[in-house]
Amino acid sequence: MNLEKLFSPQSVAIVGASPEEGTVGSVLAKNALELGYKGKVFLVNPKHTEIFGQKCYHSLAEISEPVDLAVVAIPAKFVNGEVKANAAKVKNYVIISAGFGEIGEDGKARQAELAEMANANSLHIIGPNCLGIIMPGVKLNASFAGGMPAKGNISFVSQSGALAVALLDIAKERNLGFTHVISIGNKMQLSETELLEYLATDEKTKVIGMYLESVKDGQAFIKAARKVSKLKPVVILKAGKNEKAQKAISSHTGALAGSDEITSAVFKKTGVLRAGSLEEFFSLIDLIHNSKTVPGPQAVVITDAGGVGVLTSDAFSGKSMQLADLDPKVKEMLREFLPEESSVENPIDLLGDSHEDRYQKALETVAGIKDVGAIICALTPQDQTPVGKIADVIIDFKHKTDKILATVFVGGERVEEAIKKLSQNGIANFGFPEQLINALDGYYRWTLLREKNNKLPEQVINPKRREYAAKIIAGAKAENRKALYFSEARELMEIYGVKTVECTDILPEKNSLPTKIKFPVVLKVDSDQVLHKTDKKGLVLNIQDKKELEKAVDDMRFNFPGSRLVVQPMLPGGLEIIVGVKLDSVFGPVVLYGLGGIYTEYLKMVDYLVPPESIGEIEESLLSGKLKFLFQDARGQKNYNLEELAGTLLGICLMAVELPEIKEFDINPLIVYNDGKSGVAVDVKVII
Repeated sequence: MNLEKLFSPQSVAIVGASPEEGTVGSVLAKNALELGYKGKVFLVNPKHTEIFGQKCYHSLAEISEPVDLAVVAIPAKFVNGEVKANAAKVKNYVIISAGFGEIGEDGKARQAELAEMANANSLHIIGPNCLGIIMPGVKLNASFAGGMPAKGNISFVSQSGALAVALLDIAKERNLGFTHVISIGNKMQLSETELLEYLATDEKTKVIGMYLESVKDGQAFIKAARKVSKLKPVVILKAGKNEKAQKAISSHTGALAGSDEITSAVFKKTGVLRAGSLEEFFSLIDLIHNSKTVPGPQAVVITDAGGVGVLTSDAFSGKSMQLADLDPKVKEMLREFLPEESSVENPIDLLGDSHEDRYQKALETVAGIKDVGAIICALTPQDQTPVGKIADVIIDFKHKTDKILATVFVGGERVEEAIKKLSQNGIANFGFPEQLINALDGYYRWTLLREKNNKLPEQVINPKRREYAAKIIAGAKAENRKALYFSEARELMEIYGVKTVECTDILPEKNSLPTKIKFPVVLKVDSDQVLHKTDKKGLVLNIQDKKELEKAVDDMRFNFPGSRLVVQPMLPGGLEIIVGVKLDSVFGPVVLYGLGGIYTEYLKMVDYLVPPESIGEIEESLLSGKLKFLFQDARGQKNYNLEELAGTLLGICLMAVELPEIKEFDINPLIVYNDGKSGVAVDVKVII
């Protein structure tokens, strides 16, 4: 899509312009006419011949000159007709009007018709039901939000128009400047994905911030976000962490794979920075847009208060970015001008009687440390503290360094003016150490994701394997079953290289038991109606001989008349792992893995993989996730086999991509050992 004329139009038409004070049409017209836009503005309203001293057209069709962008704010029932009549002439639309997909069946039908028109005529449409768009670079406010935000390097996309207005107000206070502010409304055509792709190519955009309540096309988003995140930071505040109710689920996987956890896994895979709150969103945006370069692995803290220094140091706990260990030469240089009582460790404590000269000398001393990517100046306004002069020193130093420079000025009135001065000079201040360190660490983690080999694996679909596996599923569907029998699931696992326990089927119509059985064994009901066998008493463990097996079979046939049964060898104990696949309605198949067994849903110690995944990505996930303790020497226990477990997960990722017919899947448990024995899948559910 070429969206240049949408976001840098030479001419704009306001359809629904109005002279009536306080109306949306009036605000749109005034914004376009009065805030410095140099292009042509056409006003359209059939009820008027003139508005605000400017000619008013009855329709878009009356305008003989080219119109790059039409901003439409008329009753919903007239929108489609106006677009249809001018689709050959006007290719870019911002539709402010509500009354589409958000209001019910009539609105959905109207929106579907508009979408069909857009596709048939190669139109670009933002909305409907949106606030509009603002481009400070060309001084065009094509929205009904008042005023013109400062020009800068932030592009902001919001699914909520009201929140966009609030964020712009906060941004003004923080001196944040924008290249684009885009309200996407119903996302009928242009959604977060298309806008990511466009903003990736915009040289003036340094950081992309988004507020989203949903993702329109998960697979397309993954592809775009992974590409864009390599070029510039993408910060997303995603709402909807809690669901009021969950639908009844039929497997452990369904209970574990909440939509918000899947969203987080997708963001992590694609390199998107997820803000956990509005405060964190602003902290990340503020820090990134003010930075000359990306952060290195270490930071130095300079402070006039030991308490704030300790709190700042504590905030680095568990972070990827760490405090630097200062070289003895650097410490010696610091001792030359600091009082004896000062600390020359990191944080560097200048003491409470510090004036601006100590800050200046300390900044100059640490400026050349190679691996330090960020310098933090923390300050509390003690009686003798010249806050304003210290701020001036920090501002002057910013012009001399490419390192990230940020401040933590803790206080109220006594630091208020200095904070304003810092903000006006491109230095982000944070009221509390944790806010800054969280933002700094997030930005640093983005650099790590960008630097690693983040290429998608080569095409993984194997047509022959896919065809063979699909036949197994087709056979079950032909019998109107919602799950595979164990023997079928075992065959499927063999196709994808997952070792599965041996089994012997006992069919309902057969009275005699198999003769070649090596005890001890396990007896299970094998039915698509009984998925949680332990809960339903469909599982008998540690059967020692034929007599015990006969009794167990009789009891189970009584409890589950007409059901198949399956006999498996009783395996030696090991560590129980769960591996599952959830077909997410937005992002498609997602693989989860973690501690398994009967406590799976209570412990919820699981991590997520978003296929396709390479073996290297899977091993990295295992070594950094909740199961990392399996591969670390712990109290003399041997490590578990990383390559074997990664290989199993790779097979499940391949299956998830190749077999979209599978709605849910889990192995619970997959028993793994650290004594040389191979891991084996014991219970496999494949829900179709």
